[in-house]
Amino acid sequence: MKTKNAIILPLFTTALVVILSLLSTNLWMEKKEEVTASHSIKISTEMTLQEISTTNGIPFKVIVQALNKPDLDPLKSLTVQGFSFLYAREEILKNFAVYQENETKNWFKIPLKFILWFIFMSIVFYQLIKQGLSPKKRKIYYAISVLVFGVILGSDPSPMGTVKDAIALYGEKGVIFPPRMIALCIFLLTVFLANKMICAWGCQFGSLQDLLFRFNRNSKDTMGVIKQYKIPFIVSNSIRLIFFVAFIAISFIWSIDIIAEIDPFKIFRPQFLTAAGIVFLILLFLASIVVYRPWCYLFCPFGLIGWIVEKMSRYKIKVNYEKCIACLACEKACPSDVMSAILRQDRVIPDCFSCGVCTEICPEKAISFSKEKREKPSVAKFNKQ
Repeated sequence: MKTKNAIILPLFTTALVVILSLLSTNLWMEKKEEVTASHSIKISTEMTLQEISTTNGIPFKVIVQALNKPDLDPLKSLTVQGFSFLYAREEILKNFAVYQENETKNWFKIPLKFILWFIFMSIVFYQLIKQGLSPKKRKIYYAISVLVFGVILGSDPSPMGTVKDAIALYGEKGVIFPPRMIALCIFLLTVFLANKMICAWGCQFGSLQDLLFRFNRNSKDTMGVIKQYKIPFIVSNSIRLIFFVAFIAISFIWSIDIIAEIDPFKIFRPQFLTAAGIVFLILLFLASIVVYRPWCYLFCPFGLIGWIVEKMSRYKIKVNYEKCIACLACEKACPSDVMSAILRQDRVIPDCFSCGVCTEICPEKAISFSKEKREKPSVAKFNKQ
């Protein structure tokens, strides 16, 4: 029965997320978050500004802002009004791209999401510090995160999207969307203050992967019902780094967003999923049952950047070696190989998603989520293990 539940519960949860997300996006009347490709916009030296506007669906106010000239004559061409054609065309394209980005955003929903993020992560943060997370609570919090920040409030914004969309937009259009940069800074600030809290508990897709993984765990949340595997960090991070470099290179050289087709966050906007995206999601969800957060460790652009910032985090998992009896219960219960690295301090430390299993399982309460500096164990501490 437990083995069946380890498979049935993830499948049921995934199906429920898809169905509820379809209903939610219809209620919000979600629009496709894409800007018009530059090559499809027609601007020539003979066209009047009015023709440029009507042919391409560019509001005239965007052209005025782009050229910084309020007294433009809509019935005259760019060159007749004294503009360098190439310069004017480039400015119009850039301003139109920013305008389109702005128009695709729901400016009621996004601030609401950040407010709820702050409240929710504050609650989880307090639970982590007080070591109050039980296996049941953990699943409940992940489910709340998926429901509120994914199903109800949608795929945008997300930590991953702030990095992915910024690179893709700059690669194709050469522009930066300021609100996205503000969101990225806020997300990175949360990493700096409290480890990868935004990835661990706020990210809608990260929480969904974690929830699926926890369904395949025993009642104490220490091991898989169906055998679970820990990918060596040198392998997972190498793949993530190669993927990130390839994504940037392709974005800048060919202006192609390779993540767009397989973007797993589209599960919260399922009507926009492509065939490739559906196949990729199925593989990710199957992997999530036996491997901890495969998207986060193997592909996520924000995951990579957040891992770097995580090295400077104020609050993080810390071991008190005076209390530690080297029983390795925390290492065995940890869903990844991060606790092994934290415990021994003998290698590069992988991403820690602050799930709190280690603090809960330690028999001596030697592990805490705190802001003290990590110490190194004595050479002989783990020699026998």
